[in-house]
Amino acid sequence: MPTVQQIPGPYRLYFYSFDCTEPPHVHVQRERMVCKFWLDPLMLCDNHGFTPHELRKIRHLIERYNDHIMEAWYEHCGETPDYD
Repeated sequence: MPTVQQIPGPYRLYFYSFDCTEPPHVHVQRERMVCKFWLDPLMLCDNHGFTPHELRKIRHLIERYNDHIMEAWYEHCGETPDYD
């Protein structure tokens, strides 16, 4: 599970290697809570435990660091434009 480095805050942003066949996305974890956001377009895919307020904070964090997260995605997964 590669972790996206240099993202401040209490969250761990990471990818699963077996998810590289899906469109770019990131998993976010804090304690036992986890969610998944699609990156383009940015939208919540799944949530387990985060409140709506905290999901907005996470969304803003992903927006702020989107270029860095996408770079980490492609560095890990490579260019995979066909996700069908």
